[in-house]
Amino acid sequence: MISATRWQTEAAAAKHLQQMAFLAAKLISTATASSCLCIFLIFFSLSSLTRSSTEGEPTPTPWPHQFHAILFMNYSGILQKIDLWYDWPNGRNFNIIQHQLGKLLYDLEWNNGTTFFYTLDFNKECSSAQLEVGILRPNWLDGATYLGQKHVDGFLCNVWQKVDFVWYYEDVVTKRPVHWVFYTGREAHVMTFEVGAALEDAEWQVPAYCFDKNTNADELAIADGVLRGSMALSM
Repeated sequence: MISATRWQTEAAAAKHLQQMAFLAAKLISTATASSCLCIFLIFFSLSSLTRSSTEGEPTPTPWPHQFHAILFMNYSGILQKIDLWYDWPNGRNFNIIQHQLGKLLYDLEWNNGTTFFYTLDFNKECSSAQLEVGILRPNWLDGATYLGQKHVDGFLCNVWQKVDFVWYYEDVVTKRPVHWVFYTGREAHVMTFEVGAALEDAEWQVPAYCFDKNTNADELAIADGVLRGSMALSM
């Protein structure tokens, strides 16, 4: 028989998940692209649900505190190349997003919840968002459900599912991420993964026109990054 304390804990967790699902549905149904970008991070940062791994099952390798990865994203044939810099010690994450034959967009995220989306071309486009949560933690996959092994992109991978939002594929031998798929069907293919690589501080500076109130920020079509924007639709 389940104890009263355990029942109360599970009931509270279930209620919390329902609240987060309601929030996600509301944002998806009513928001612009910029607000949809936030759903993925909000859900994983605020959700208190975890699942203890069955004894003997592999667990996802936590992300290195600093790394650089090149990703190719595919959403129903719409392609992007993302230059991803993850820097947990300094509380920042950078997605440099190249749309196929299109715009080069910079998505700079800070652990205080501030995000800037901008271009460095002559249009000087910029927009910003403020969230209650920061970037994903290195152990954001804790509690994911193990699904077994599968060959993907030519690698034998362990596969985990995180609360019906993301399916994560990790190379069995090297423990590096290979591939992940979001519930929208959007796929990330990891082309390179450099542990310990760090971008120079000067590259993290937001252009001055992002603080110019006259900037036509509302006209910037915000693209999806890989951490906060993983659930958003492509431009």
